[in-house]
Formats: sequence, C-alpha cells, structure tokens
Amino acid sequence: MPDPTALEIAPAVAAALAEGRAVVALESTIITHGMPWPQNLATAQSVEDAVAAEGAVPATIAVLDGVLRVGLTAGQLEDIASRTGSAKASRRDLSAVVARRQTAGTTVAATMFLAARAGIPIFATGGIGGVHRGAEDTFDISADLVELGRSRVAVVCAGAKSILDIPKTLEVLETQGVSVVGYGTDYFPAFYASSSGQRLEHRFDSPADLAALLAAHRRLDLPGGILIANPVPEADALPAEEIEAIIARAVAEAAAQGVAKKAVTPFLLGRIVELTGGRSLIANIALIQNNARLAARVALELSRL
Repeated sequence: MPDPTALEIAPAVAAALAEGRAVVALESTIITHGMPWPQNLATAQSVEDAVAAEGAVPATIAVLDGVLRVGLTAGQLEDIASRTGSAKASRRDLSAVVARRQTAGTTVAATMFLAARAGIPIFATGGIGGVHRGAEDTFDISADLVELGRSRVAVVCAGAKSILDIPKTLEVLETQGVSVVGYGTDYFPAFYASSSGQRLEHRFDSPADLAALLAAHRRLDLPGGILIANPVPEADALPAEEIEAIIARAVAEAAAQGVAKKAVTPFLLGRIVELTGGRSLIANIALIQNNARLAARVALELSRL
C-alpha cells in the first residue's frame, strides 16, 4: 500500500523530470468543481493533449483516496471527473484530506505547493483566485496569492477571475513580492475579458524570453513564483462591459442567498455560465487550453537552458 504522506509521481512524469525534459503541472479543481460532467473530463483531456502536442509531459495533480498524485492515468482522470462529493483542497486542507483518505481537487495554491515538491517549475491554470469583492468587510482573500509568494513555481493564467477585485488582487501580489508579467500584453487580463484595464510593468513576447525570466529568477534565488498573464484568445473573449454587468448580478444573487467562502466561486462561475448562455464556458475552455500550450512552450525553452 502506498505511503499516503508521500507524493505518488506517475512514471512518465518521474522519467521526464529525471531526464530534464519539459513537464507542465495542471490543477484539478477545474475538474471537480469548475465544470459539470462530462465537460469537465473532456476539458481535462483536451488540456493534457494540448501540453503533449507541444512536446511536454502533462502532470495533473489531485488527491485520490488520500494519496497525493502528480500525474494521473486516463482511468484516474475519468474517476475524479465522474465522482460527486469530492473535496476542494487548498494548501491548508491537504493534511486533513490525506488523513481522512478523501478524494479532492487541488486549487492553485495546493497545486503550486505539490508541483514545487515534485520539482515541476511551471503550472498552467485558468485564472488565479484573489481578493474577493467586498473583502474590506469579509477579509475573503484567496490563499493562491500567499502561495505565489512562497512556492517557486511559474503560473500561466488568464489573469484573475473577473468575479474578483482585480486592483486589490494586484496590490496583494505586489505585497507578496510576486512578479506579474504580461505575455503579449501590457494589461492584466480579466479571465473572460482580454484586459482589466490594469497596466503591467513588465511584458514578454516569446516563450524563450519567459524561460529566460524564470531562469534568472532561480539564479537570483528569489523566493516565490512568477505570474504569467496570458489573455484569453480574442475570438473567445467576452466584452468587458457585458461580463462586468453579469458578474455584478451574480455577486448580488450570491449575497442574497447567503453563499459564502469556498462555495462562492463555484456558485458565481455556474451562474455566469447560465447568464451568458454558455459563452463563458466556451471562453473558459479556450483560455485554459491556450494557457496549457504557452506553459508547454515555456517549459520546453526552459529545459533547453
């Protein structure tokens, strides 16, 4: 029986790491809590395929029956996608989930932590968590922001989820000492929309330049990660004004129904899918695939260095 306190690294992932080949970590809350069945499985498979098509090895991270797994088989991916009642594990939840031998999707924070333990330098996700709207009253600030200041893993994302307070999110990232850079953009993206209107200080326009950035970060022995902001493909983006109005409505509904803490993000994302007639789900799938491709290209360039 495997040691439930140890990482179980899939053979293909372990071999790639040992040989210095490109590996991309992928999170699993998008599977367990981000999308309905069977779209969650199809999306997870397509994201892994996008990484593999670029020549890198995908490593989806999750907790299965109390075992921390880095890299899932096709059967394990289908298992976690089809289960109901899986936990949502941030870094703080990992010990409890392991002790109870639960199955859980890992958030950005937990995935970063486990990727760093496994020695995977880059991770692709949809959007990071951040400072929630109204945080001045609720103090609801995602652990993703703190983990970005701790774990030395680069995170490729389409910015912060637009249900959040993006200016405050960027302020917290600055306080955590996290370098936030735009890929092909001067503005921080807003998940469904290509720009939040928040200007970035650093822009990079090629995977090779991003790999050089990551290498310099390690040479300088700087703690924490780097956030690579990669806008949603223009063809799939939603107009900023439209999505903002829909988000405001969904946020008001969540408050009226008493939805709080971990339940807020799944509620809002599900309601936004309904209010956009499914267009937000199409954008969500497109942006995570786009991020996976970029992460794989950067991983390949980094492996050549």
